[in-house]
Amino acid sequence: MGTVTSNFISIGELSGLTGLSAHTLRFYEKAGILRPVGRAANGHRRYRSDDVLWLEFVLRLKHTGMSLADIRRYAQLRVRGEETLPARLAMLQLHQERLVARMAELENCSSALDDKIRAYRKMIAAARKTKKREPGER
Repeated sequence: MGTVTSNFISIGELSGLTGLSAHTLRFYEKAGILRPVGRAANGHRRYRSDDVLWLEFVLRLKHTGMSLADIRRYAQLRVRGEETLPARLAMLQLHQERLVARMAELENCSSALDDKIRAYRKMIAAARKTKKREPGER
């Protein structure tokens, strides 16, 4: 993601920095995942650099499988301040436990694929050796 050079960022600039569409940014605001955004005199949204940092974190949560409902709940806790630190910590710990379990599951799947790939390579190599022999040879 890019860097912010001014105090305020347009929705287009934020979209470019985060890879999120303007539609998704508006949805996140409406859903309470993104704080209510200030407006310029012309009514255009004016995002701040801390919005970029928050969205980078939201994207990490999303990419690691946290549901939008849980992200919304986390965002609501975040807005309420330090009193919610224990609840936010608990949410992140639970999410990390699930992520670690999922990673172990994926590692097992990858290992099974490795075994199958190795078996196919052996079969292909054996088939090539058989084809290289002259007819009637053993």
